[in-house]
Amino acid sequence: MIRVAAHKWYRVQKIGDDITLIDEPHIKPFYRCNIWHIRGRDRDALIDSGMGVVSLREHVSLVTERPLTAIASHSHFDHIGCHHEFDDRAAHRLEADIIAHPTRANTLAEDYATDDIFDSLPPEPYRSELYAVRAAPVTHFLSDGDIVDLGDRWFKVFHLPGHSPGGIALYEEATGILFSGDTIYDGPLIEDVYHSNLDDYHASMLRLNGLSPRVVHGGHFDSFDGTRFTALIEEWLKAHDEKG
Repeated sequence: MIRVAAHKWYRVQKIGDDITLIDEPHIKPFYRCNIWHIRGRDRDALIDSGMGVVSLREHVSLVTERPLTAIASHSHFDHIGCHHEFDDRAAHRLEADIIAHPTRANTLAEDYATDDIFDSLPPEPYRSELYAVRAAPVTHFLSDGDIVDLGDRWFKVFHLPGHSPGGIALYEEATGILFSGDTIYDGPLIEDVYHSNLDDYHASMLRLNGLSPRVVHGGHFDSFDGTRFTALIEEWLKAHDEKG
């Protein structure tokens, strides 16, 4: 398999609402994390940071231009790989131990981070069998109901356990923009890893069903509108209610 030069690893797409999508196009879509950059008046936010196989700060200048808080939607390897590159790091308390003490097992890298997840490999010296997330202790915790304040934009934190114990979403009520992490996206949801909990997931889906977002930016795959959001939740609830 060919390797990609570091300067070609990331793709950057402005999508409106002062939001930029950064992703790693050489990772297959199912495993490819959406990295969301939000521009605020006083500071910026970065939701998730990808695998960390290439430096984000060195190759995406956008994340170095202004004060920035790096937020982890949860602690899986594909979402926190570059968090160590940022001084201000936020996450839910229930994800903090993994982020501070990551292993190949507790970040899911042992099960998923193989050559098979790539269309093209990262540059040398990357080796899948040696890949590991670097420690990035959380500098402040985000709890349910907290507000992430960017000066002229305010995002409410929703604690949504299920996929992982401390999974969170951020909702900007003024614009109807929801960053949903891996709790919901328009693709196959993962609900059976070692710290997933279906009862919690069900409760989180019911809670999300009470929101009416204009647009949803998930942890994977394409963004979608509020109608699709409601349909995805109802499909999930129906399927799981039928399973009993």
